[in-house]
Amino acid sequence: MAKVDEAANWPLVSFITVNYNQSKVTCELLESLRSCTYPAFEVIVVDNGSPSDNPDIITEKYPETILIKTGKNLGFAGGNNAALSVAKGKYLLFINNDTEVEPGFLQPMVELLEGNPEIGMVSPRIQFFHTPGVLQFAGFTPFSKITLRNFAIGFGQKDVGQYLDVRETASIFGAVMLVPRKVLDEVGPMDDIYFLYYEEHDWAARIKKAGYKIFYDGRSLVLHKESISTVKESPFQIYYLHRGRVLFLRRNIFGISKLLSLIYHYTVVLTVNTMRFLLKGRTDLAKAFIKAMYWNLVNPCR
Repeated sequence: MAKVDEAANWPLVSFITVNYNQSKVTCELLESLRSCTYPAFEVIVVDNGSPSDNPDIITEKYPETILIKTGKNLGFAGGNNAALSVAKGKYLLFINNDTEVEPGFLQPMVELLEGNPEIGMVSPRIQFFHTPGVLQFAGFTPFSKITLRNFAIGFGQKDVGQYLDVRETASIFGAVMLVPRKVLDEVGPMDDIYFLYYEEHDWAARIKKAGYKIFYDGRSLVLHKESISTVKESPFQIYYLHRGRVLFLRRNIFGISKLLSLIYHYTVVLTVNTMRFLLKGRTDLAKAFIKAMYWNLVNPCR
């Protein structure tokens, strides 16, 4: 993909994306990458053991792509981590397969990291793909130490150029995150104990603990195919979302705040969510939620 004469002046970036039963969607991302103006990158697709999808179409249509087949579903962290031994880039771009990129999106983030070695990871401005010009992400507010809630800055707003700045942010956005290889080697990869949800926030917390900063770069734009209005509540989603939230609490909140947060989650949150699911007639969601809370009572947080 890279032009040799131009590539010599830019560090290699390894694109890493995970495919699970979505080869068509993954190919749409790869098609957008063919228009990427950054001159030095490689693309690695990890197929996470897709049970009803043939990932070979990816390399048939995009032979420049490196395809890794895990043979089983390793989750978000595990799938991304499967590419690390193959990736050669100075920088690693972890990007969801349900995204498409603007042609010049990568240069600003690489330049930011090249000139600021104290930055450990950076995410770009994110718009909803199916709601043109509407923001999903322009940075994060800090997590509440009690409720573990945070908010995406700009979410749902019309993008009229109000978030084109570059600034430190409280955490990273897992759909697109650029990380220097040296930071990963120092801190380690995402922890696959999460399987899904909160692993990127846990990783950002570890990277900040190592002395690095987390940044948002509004000069860079990526489009995300997640819906602005649809919350897909399924037992799978409810289980891993709440399992991950409490696990993140156990690993990253300390002292009296940790005690108060655990009390809050095992009294207020447990009662309110269980009743909410039951009143909706969703006993399956109530069971998944209670199972997630129980998991955190009986399993170590490593």
